Amino acid sequence: MTGDKAAIIPIKDDGSKGPAQKGNTKVTRADWLNLALDILISDGVDHIKILSLSERLGVSRSSFYWYFKSREDLLSAVLKVWRETNTQALVSACEMPAETITGAICNLFRCFVDTSLFDPQLDFAVRDWSRRSGAVRRILDQADGARLAAVAQMFRRHGYDEDEAEIRARILYFTQLGYYTFEPHEPIEERLKYVPAYLFGFTGQKVRPEEMAALRDYAQAKANHC
Repeated sequence: MTGDKAAIIPIKDDGSKGPAQKGNTKVTRADWLNLALDILISDGVDHIKILSLSERLGVSRSSFYWYFKSREDLLSAVLKVWRETNTQALVSACEMPAETITGAICNLFRCFVDTSLFDPQLDFAVRDWSRRSGAVRRILDQADGARLAAVAQMFRRHGYDEDEAEIRARILYFTQLGYYTFEPHEPIEERLKYVPAYLFGFTGQKVRPEEMAALRDYAQAKANHC
């Protein structure tokens, strides 16, 4: 189950603004951070440079230091955004109440039809970054561990034993991430058509009609909003 091509998750303006710069342009911390996220996704971490960011924002380089101590400080903020969106969204979805395991996974699938919850492009950008940085690799491993633990706990909560819950969690999580590598562009109805079969494969249980209807309504609302 996956959404269409994702856009980065915008960071909200906290209301603080630096001093006026070129052409009386004022930018916020969120402006710098959103641009850094955009560049990470489109070009990779090596292209996140203070000078190029300032040129694209139309402000002087010195205004960067109104919000960040250094480039490393900005990169830390980028990773913080990723943790607080993609990872936290998955963990929170797994913890949502549900009467059945199929209903619980339908809750999780909401992350994959709503890029404001989970941005696959950002996830793969961080994974690419981790190949260049041992520190980022460790952070990524911790995030994957937290996600897998949350999915496994979701299965255990619905009656699966320890080993089975762990294996089913791996199948579900790794299948979903792997699916994104193919960058499928299926209409929402095409994707939803396969969900009952996926759910049976992941759980061994048949999804309830009302669970499927709730996921379909959510997915279509998000598709229409986009």
